[in-house]
Amino acid sequence: MPQYILSLDQGTSSSRSVIFNKNGETIAVSKKEFKQIYPEPGLVEHDPNDIWNSQIHTMLEAIKTANITPNDIAAIGITNQRETIVLWDRNTGKPIHNAIVWQDRRTANTCQQIKDAGIHKVIQSLTGLTTDPYFSATKISWILDNVKGARLKAQAGELCMGTIDSWLIWNLTDGKTHVTDASNASRTLIYNIHTGQWDKELLELFDIPHAILPKIVDSSGTVGTWKGVPISGIAGDQQAALFGQACFNPGQIKNTYGTGCFMLMNTGERIIESKHGLLSTVAWQINGKRHFALEGAVFMGGAIFNWLRDGLNIVKDVYEFDQLAKSVTDSNGIVFIPAFTGLGAPHWDPFARATIQGLTRGSSRAHLCFAALQAVSFQSAELLESFTRDSSIKISELRADGGASISKLLMRIQADHMQCKIIRPKNIETTAFGAAALAALAIGFWESQEHISKLWKQDIVFTPNPWNETLANQRKNWDKAIQRSKNWEEQ
Repeated sequence: MPQYILSLDQGTSSSRSVIFNKNGETIAVSKKEFKQIYPEPGLVEHDPNDIWNSQIHTMLEAIKTANITPNDIAAIGITNQRETIVLWDRNTGKPIHNAIVWQDRRTANTCQQIKDAGIHKVIQSLTGLTTDPYFSATKISWILDNVKGARLKAQAGELCMGTIDSWLIWNLTDGKTHVTDASNASRTLIYNIHTGQWDKELLELFDIPHAILPKIVDSSGTVGTWKGVPISGIAGDQQAALFGQACFNPGQIKNTYGTGCFMLMNTGERIIESKHGLLSTVAWQINGKRHFALEGAVFMGGAIFNWLRDGLNIVKDVYEFDQLAKSVTDSNGIVFIPAFTGLGAPHWDPFARATIQGLTRGSSRAHLCFAALQAVSFQSAELLESFTRDSSIKISELRADGGASISKLLMRIQADHMQCKIIRPKNIETTAFGAAALAALAIGFWESQEHISKLWKQDIVFTPNPWNETLANQRKNWDKAIQRSKNWEEQ
């Protein structure tokens, strides 16, 4: 009998493949970065072929590293960067434009026009989302309007649209399967969160033909095969992380520290409409039943560290960054607002831009590194406050995961700013594990959510220091600095 689950974790800056055994242990990992494309300030694209080639490369490499064959794999789970969209020719399978990434801001003015017209309230009531270029719908419309002949081909049913899960599955199944799961569909701004279907009114609003859309399926269930292996788990990366953190009960909450920071709270079968800048979203759909979550999205998390390395060249690697930050006790008054692609929750300002404030002649690169850690922490602390207000739940602990959570200094700073316990599991690869768990559940490899909960293991708990004047002043300066970064760009 096959003894392994293969998880494909297609992220914003890299593609990864992870193989898990029956005990939920990682036995092989392969990662490959791919090119980020910035045609103009505020625009972010990927070559869809780079995404596919990097993903298939890591799949084959992970299988080789594990010294197994596809026959040893029981199922494949897929998790992916959300909101990023690809349009491709249904007959040739070739993309008609680069993928437009979730960070892209090119449709900011379109979204503002929708808000000015008051239509955004209807959109939010149907989708649970705010009207922002972060989401897929305006990106789809932009491609249809700006690629020659695209709209005519779309109306004739000759194009396919998909978030990255759809693109991977299409390629894995040699063009036989065009699907997306409910968690990814709920991020497009054209999915009705109440009915669980593509919404006719929203499709008309954004002028998107129904013919190009994928079929919406369960997050756990077989949709196709690759070399005879069932593809049976699909979820957007943040929903996969919530599942991988075993946050199966309403009120449980996690924060993923990846390229961005994404905080999700399980709300069970109840949709909570946010009044404090959060999103209502599908957490997962199993056996046709949708489970929901509240979400807060921060656009720049771990990507800040990459910018300090690649953009400013002030550190050579993450190790040097961490050592520099540890060499000082605070930021020496520096406040870093990382609004490179605008501000996400709870501010939702696509016209904000990054600022570094409070610099003096005494400022050093070590202080800037410390300020970068505080920037990640303060953004997430703002999210937690919104969760508390929306849910009326006093949150005493939060489960943390993602690559940046490996920094103990960041986790200690985070516990202080949130004033709650931060729990880091032994396996911080919870996004990949969540996709694996959804796939395993579908085929009975792991028989229940209770079984999956037993595979989750706690590693370190970070307990907050008492709130004090120093922390209060840091937060005051953060609040002041973030207001000064807003509406920087002309609409």
